[in-house]
Amino acid sequence: MSHTPALSAPAERILVLDFGSQTAQLIARRVREQNVFSQLVRHDLPIERIRELAPKGLILSGGPASVYEPGAPAPDPRIFELGIPILGICYGMQATCKALGTEVSPGTHREFGRTECRVTSPSPLFRGVTQQTTVWMSHGDQVKNPTANWTILASTDDCPAAAVQHKTAPIYGLQFHPEVTHTVLGGKLLGNFVRDICGCQGTWRMSSFIQQQIELVRERVGHRRVICGLSGGVDSSVVAALLSRAIGDRLSCIFVDNGLLRTGEQDEVRHRFGEHFRTDLHMVDASDRFLGELAGVTDPQQKRKIIGKVFIDVFRAEAKSIPDAHFLAQGTLYPDVIESGANKDGPAATIKHHHNVGGLPKELGFELIEPLRDLFKDEVRALGLELGLPDDMIWRHPFPGPGLAVRCLGEVRQDRLEVLRKADAIVLDELRKAGLYRQVQQAFAVLLPVQSVGVMGDFRTYEETVAVRAVTTEDFMTADWAHLPHSVLQAISTRITNSVRGINRVVYDISSKPPSTIEWE
Repeated sequence: MSHTPALSAPAERILVLDFGSQTAQLIARRVREQNVFSQLVRHDLPIERIRELAPKGLILSGGPASVYEPGAPAPDPRIFELGIPILGICYGMQATCKALGTEVSPGTHREFGRTECRVTSPSPLFRGVTQQTTVWMSHGDQVKNPTANWTILASTDDCPAAAVQHKTAPIYGLQFHPEVTHTVLGGKLLGNFVRDICGCQGTWRMSSFIQQQIELVRERVGHRRVICGLSGGVDSSVVAALLSRAIGDRLSCIFVDNGLLRTGEQDEVRHRFGEHFRTDLHMVDASDRFLGELAGVTDPQQKRKIIGKVFIDVFRAEAKSIPDAHFLAQGTLYPDVIESGANKDGPAATIKHHHNVGGLPKELGFELIEPLRDLFKDEVRALGLELGLPDDMIWRHPFPGPGLAVRCLGEVRQDRLEVLRKADAIVLDELRKAGLYRQVQQAFAVLLPVQSVGVMGDFRTYEETVAVRAVTTEDFMTADWAHLPHSVLQAISTRITNSVRGINRVVYDISSKPPSTIEWE
């Protein structure tokens, strides 16, 4: 089974070599904010592959290792002979300096968190940056006594070489992290590197992405038919709209009702895609089968695997009824690929199993098309707007592929799902009534297998707990819990405990990502 190739030769591309940093994805995202396409790749990507991708510049990310340890990750040393601009960040700076003959060793003091940094030498990298600026440090090692080939650009009290520039090659290093928002002028620094130093014009736009993907799909599909696994969420809806524009009536959509949906989702999908967009829509009710397979299962990874397997079986059976079906389209996004460790050019540890990434059996019989595979969530929304999808669909909060199964902690039963659906609908309704739905990027209820004592009227109760989760985020790589007004939280809690039978306690999740994930399972 083959995948859709990445974007065909963007005019401008920056490669981010991933050394295992938790913020490597943010580097790629910040570069894209400069309207330049970026791609996260493995740290030891061979020079032949780099030449094939023809980047305008390279960025080496941070990482948890120490460059002087045996077996420490290192880039292909020939990258420093390419003649293209290179920016090393934290570990990436240390790996760069070590490769070019400079000592790296443990620092006298470790630096973590916000630090005041002084710019000491002029450089195109620091153009427009104030002489004193706040940066985010996270390191124990540092570059010692840069050789005569380097100019020190900036320092902190504990790090004399906080930023360096090679004297004869377009190679730069930052000991701090410009990609995080805590570095006040980090975006300016990355913009200087991408635009001024790499010479990128910032020509990457959604309109050009749409045209590129339309051409790719048409060339690959020819006169054959594409099936789209439609969930009604933003990602699959945008995929369907993009493919509809590319191949018209050669697109068929299959919607599988797994019994794990929110209230009214089946009717909404039927109206939007069957009636409004007039898509060839196949709706399959397999709720009994899914719930039967999930009976007694409590492990979250096992839930995901079961749902993925049953989905494939149901989907394949329905697809057999569609003549000339050759391709399967999915709404896989870049963070899905990264979190699942499925990026062939990037060494990412598996955080959670996405049933639409790497979980499709080879014998499925379809070639895979993933036109959104290189995009982050906010870019998918921009694409949807460019394609003319309605605002309420585009700004709908994400919903996990396994549905309510991963928000119904413990055993997944029909009665518990009904409780969860009612509580979840109240959460979203109260956010909309307060005008806060668009101000948070994801909000939902979680049903916990935790019972506690309560009092309703004159009676003692012993019922389950609902946790409310609401987060704010720019890219879903990191997220903070939403500081909802107490009046809204009170309204949510009162409505749930008064109207949802089986719940006598509501709690609010105040965890950020990291260390938590957005979903509970």
